[in-house]
Amino acid sequence: MSHRYLPHTPDDISEMLVACSMHGLDELYSDVPHSLLLGREYDLPSEKSEKEVRDFFKKLGEKNRPMTCFAGAGWYDRYTPAVIPALLSRSEFLTAYTPYQPEISQGTLQYIFEYQSMMALLTGLDVSNASMYDGATAVAEAMMMTVAASRKRNRVLVSATVLPQVREVMATYARYHGIILDTLAEEEGVTSRADFEEKMASGDVAGVVVASPNRYGVLENYSGWADTVHAAKALFVMTCEAAAIGAVKSPGEWGADIAAGDAQSLGMPLNFGGPYLGYICCTRQLIRKLPGRIVGATVDEAGRRVFVLTLQAREQHIRREKATSNICSNQGLMALFVSVYMSLLGPQGLKELNSISCAGAHYLAERIVNGGKARLSYPDKPFLHEFELTTSFDVDALMQRAMKQGILPGVRLADNRLLVAVTEMQSRDDLDCLADIIDSMPSTL
Repeated sequence: MSHRYLPHTPDDISEMLVACSMHGLDELYSDVPHSLLLGREYDLPSEKSEKEVRDFFKKLGEKNRPMTCFAGAGWYDRYTPAVIPALLSRSEFLTAYTPYQPEISQGTLQYIFEYQSMMALLTGLDVSNASMYDGATAVAEAMMMTVAASRKRNRVLVSATVLPQVREVMATYARYHGIILDTLAEEEGVTSRADFEEKMASGDVAGVVVASPNRYGVLENYSGWADTVHAAKALFVMTCEAAAIGAVKSPGEWGADIAAGDAQSLGMPLNFGGPYLGYICCTRQLIRKLPGRIVGATVDEAGRRVFVLTLQAREQHIRREKATSNICSNQGLMALFVSVYMSLLGPQGLKELNSISCAGAHYLAERIVNGGKARLSYPDKPFLHEFELTTSFDVDALMQRAMKQGILPGVRLADNRLLVAVTEMQSRDDLDCLADIIDSMPSTL
């Protein structure tokens, strides 16, 4: 064989072509436009020794430019305690798959159970699944839960202050599931209470989705919202940055029926975009609408505590027409990551983490505003560790100047709008450096 790792021999290929009533590979691919065909041999490099391969990837890695990261907007630069990768690299964790056989999967089932328990405590809700791919799809699944629970309603309201990437995924899900997704207007960086009241009065709403903190980092006041939603026989959904819940009012305390979002902020490194971990928690009444799986605790015939898959709502396990969703797969490793992180920090540790981030963000915001080159877009609104600036200069110019000094200053929202996030990863010197760069910007707008 010319390629020993490709299993199809020439005889295999000929046999498959005969089965397909084809005379050759050109006929097999005849439906592919000619312009899309490569038309030449693959330009593959010659084989390399192990050292040559290592040297190649070392040089490739050296092209990366490590920066002090002030970018957020849903994903945050957080510190990962060294014990987490050390534990996760153990073969029994790294190679574990879906625990179909409980008698040989007790360790996997137990840490999933612990993950669910901690997420339920964090969100203030009754149950948690295990688990979803990322925050955006988790919120989309929560949206579908509201419609499934209402049976006769298919209209869902989502605040304009929910992260735009989350709303885009919700819109995709809504389009293909016959859901009418309606946007609640925003006013001065928060959801319009008047628009909410008006749209709820229609009586055809299945669910309402809001954020805390929202897309601008603002902590919105949702007092009375759950009462209004429940009076209309709808469900109240909150999407929250997971780490922030350790310091602010939880979804359960706000009266939410479902909490959904991304758990990346619980110590998971950014990794150029993943893997992440979506979470969904809900009240006990909605447990059978929850997608994915739930691990429960029971006792065996000898009276010993054991763990089993209690509810399995995927189409792998039950009839397709009865399945709630098929999105949940083996996110067990990421659930373990978050479980170890939360067990290390505990409730007090999460509060201290948020306290450090909050203090740094408010220090930086005050320094920048005092410099006179930018102002807080929503100065009268409370924020935790992320805030939006309206600048007197072009944000792209700031990006270029800051990155030359090894700083990613935030997320550009418009020519004169910048979203800045502060976590425990930035030192006081880092905060001062960014403030000095902003102070040095010429006012051009």
